[in-house]
Amino acid sequence: MSRIGKLPVALPAGVSVTFENGLITVKGAKGTLTQKVVGDINIKVEGAEAIVEKTSNAVGTDAKHGLYRALLHNMVVGVSEGYKKSLKVNGVGWKVAKQGNKLVMNVGFSHPVEFVEPAGVKLECPSPNEIVVSGIDKTLVGQTAADIRTVRIPEPYHGYGIAYSDEVIERKEGKTGGKGKK
Repeated sequence: MSRIGKLPVALPAGVSVTFENGLITVKGAKGTLTQKVVGDINIKVEGAEAIVEKTSNAVGTDAKHGLYRALLHNMVVGVSEGYKKSLKVNGVGWKVAKQGNKLVMNVGFSHPVEFVEPAGVKLECPSPNEIVVSGIDKTLVGQTAADIRTVRIPEPYHGYGIAYSDEVIERKEGKTGGKGKK
């Protein structure tokens, strides 16, 4: 049996979970999320807890048991608290700014790079070298932050690039200039 799947999901006040026709719907103060469930999985709500159960012992059901419990937990946290990813921009003269629903990045190219804000995600620029991605869907927030990061992946020699705020960039030593050769 899945260790993660056995754990109940605590439902904070104001969050409701329904499971009908293979579709989980989680409603909360920040919005509504849905997730399709495939396989022999059932979800019951008992008081202030949601319990994910297996309905058979078919191959792969244990993995789905833990998967749907984790997805349900992420949905509950998303509609009650939300998710946030922070990125930092490091480079000489590099800056980012929000214009309407676009994030305009000047990150060392000959032209500014525009990134359109996807639906369900909010982009903010509290400073010219910081980007904050927030929303209720954990996967969408993480994917949007990863897409922004791929515009300029941090390089190891100077550390220039767009990195997560908690990311540690392994620095390499540069060339030494041919010492010892004659």
